[in-house]
Amino acid sequence: MTSFGYTLMCEQSDPLSLVRDAVAAEEAGFGLAVMSDHFNPWLDEQGHSPNAWPTLGAVAQATSRLELMTFVTAPIARYHPAVIAQQAATVGLLSEGRFTLGLGAGENLNEHVIGEGWPPANVRHERFSEALDIINALFDGGYVNYVGDHYRVDSAKLWDLPETRVPIGVAVSGQQSIEVSAPRADVMIAVEPDPELGPAFDAATRATGPARKVGQLPICWDDDRDAAVTRAHQQFRWFAGGWKVNAELPGPAGFAGATQFVRPDDVAEQIPCGSDVAAIVEAVRPFVDAGFTDVALIQIGGDHQAPFLDAASSKILPALRSEFGDQ
Repeated sequence: MTSFGYTLMCEQSDPLSLVRDAVAAEEAGFGLAVMSDHFNPWLDEQGHSPNAWPTLGAVAQATSRLELMTFVTAPIARYHPAVIAQQAATVGLLSEGRFTLGLGAGENLNEHVIGEGWPPANVRHERFSEALDIINALFDGGYVNYVGDHYRVDSAKLWDLPETRVPIGVAVSGQQSIEVSAPRADVMIAVEPDPELGPAFDAATRATGPARKVGQLPICWDDDRDAAVTRAHQQFRWFAGGWKVNAELPGPAGFAGATQFVRPDDVAEQIPCGSDVAAIVEAVRPFVDAGFTDVALIQIGGDHQAPFLDAASSKILPALRSEFGDQ
């Protein structure tokens, strides 16, 4: 059984719109909403990047059934791990147990803003490992003191913890990231339907039995396919670079330069564009075949959420559930 979620994408919407979209997504029948956590948009054309955490608090209060997840937040630079732990515990309380803390090793796009440079991948993994240990220790309750190679924590305690521990999800892309993070986490997060990730994560995770596995798929729903392709190219051509490249570029101008030769047809080959429900079903299939338990859809274009959510309720979700099942 595979469940289907909705993406609250901070890079393309203001915070009030994100809250309204979350309510509409719950009404449309989505069971999960994942939220990005950026300081910058990928491209200037996206035009937004509100802070995810107060927005999540507002979403938690405006909804009643929708599960929430960060997809993902980085505890290695812009946020200290102790601050992330406090924010996550608070959202866990505000949502009454509907929140999962999704974590990753970050992108230069967002983390360089504090002026400490962008470390190489091995250092990022070291920081991420220490951050996971700190967050887990704080979730355990009591006072935490920690001295690592990258972080220190001095007599920190979370005074407001939810009764049910906030699950931790981690973004993985290969064996190295799985070895670092899976033993410290409960949920796998990935953006590519690599069939090797799930078994490797299950072998290493602390979760009891097969772990929850959450993927993400961008689409551009529009009755006018040409308009959909144009919008996807304008706002999502950065997606063509792949995550190893995307993690390194420092800002929207860098992504604009790196993708200047990406054509609209190149984007349309990777992202379902238009109103063909069958194309969305087929784009989801590799995630299902790879063992993902959840797939969160991104509708490209902040001001194009309403028609997508209407279609999701009447066409897209029924088709996906008919083909793949849904809990």
